Amino acid sequence: MARELRRLLIPPGRLEAAAAGIGLEQEGGLVELEPEEAHYVARVLRFRHGDRLALIDGEGQLWTATLEQPAMLKLEQPLEQPLERAGRPRPTITLAMAVPKRDAELAWRMATELGASQLQPLLASRGVVRGALPLERWRTIVREATEQCERLWLPQLAEPIEALAWFSSPAPGGSLLATTRQEALPTLPELLPSPLMECLPNRPEQSLPELRLAIGPEGGWSAEEEEAALAAGWQPVSLGGAILRTSTAAVAALAWLALASKRKG
Repeated sequence: MARELRRLLIPPGRLEAAAAGIGLEQEGGLVELEPEEAHYVARVLRFRHGDRLALIDGEGQLWTATLEQPAMLKLEQPLEQPLERAGRPRPTITLAMAVPKRDAELAWRMATELGASQLQPLLASRGVVRGALPLERWRTIVREATEQCERLWLPQLAEPIEALAWFSSPAPGGSLLATTRQEALPTLPELLPSPLMECLPNRPEQSLPELRLAIGPEGGWSAEEEEAALAAGWQPVSLGGAILRTSTAAVAALAWLALASKRKG
């Protein structure tokens, strides 16, 4: 039944603070909405007094609540007894993407819908985006996508990092570097479903706890970036013969990777 309700994500820190202040540990505890949340509930969802919705904390827990006032929700379960509780998804999937000139918001939203656990913006040497990035805007989009697609875990969108720095550390097993214009590279469709894990470097005997996917800029990785990634243990992989936009490549590859992780789970 809770899956049919519209969802609203309230960070766990706010829930804990509210519990300390107004007794959310008791059944029927109240959660005060921030102005933008109250506007969303009242003006976008057009909820009225007594309407029900699901409340999630982005860390695997869900409660149901009713709207008591324009900016107040009443929990239907005690804070310590959520209606649903789910463990962190395994394997975790990290999308590291060179920030494109266009469609970054679309890529982060669709990556959230496809099950990515970590989102890492990369600043590649051939990338065209520099300067301040709209991180808060992106995080808002990720939060809204989490609510919309009925996930219980909020993906974490990290601070941007230079691609060379990202590739400087040893890669865990299950690290895939999407690249182009190289001969005899395996493609992700060719690796699905069962040969995927056998083709990855440093793979453990058990199923992998983490999968990483790195998508470069539309100008491609620089030679230095590719060399650093290969030296760190990343597995180069082709996404096919066509040259894709960064956002298209990220979504297509992540969909394949999510499918592989489900089949191997």
